[in-house]
Amino acid sequence: MVRLDMIGLGMTPLERVGVAPIVEKLVENRLRWFEQVERRPVDAVVRRVDQMEESQVRRGRGRTRKTIRETIRKDLEVNELDPNLVFNRTLWRHLIHVADPTSWDKAWLLLLFLLKCFRFSGKGK
Repeated sequence: MVRLDMIGLGMTPLERVGVAPIVEKLVENRLRWFEQVERRPVDAVVRRVDQMEESQVRRGRGRTRKTIRETIRKDLEVNELDPNLVFNRTLWRHLIHVADPTSWDKAWLLLLFLLKCFRFSGKGK
């Protein structure tokens, strides 16, 4: 594969293959986990541990570590989501889903790119 081949299509390799950005998929997975935890009863082990962590955190000197709660709060703010929506499961899954951008156009571009890379000569063995 020649570098000019990659530049010529004007697409990154992930776009060419039709894969969603990794960061967006990580956010989707964190929010899906958040939904599962929030839907559990308050006396479930996961919820009790989470409440203990909030109340018993000893912060030392220097910059504090980033917690999963802070990360999820930021994800909720960026995506403009209300935490109370987790109880409507179908709506929540629809709102957090990041679709893979596959389409026929990208499939054809991938096929042309692969043919160009292998440069079939048409000769037999």
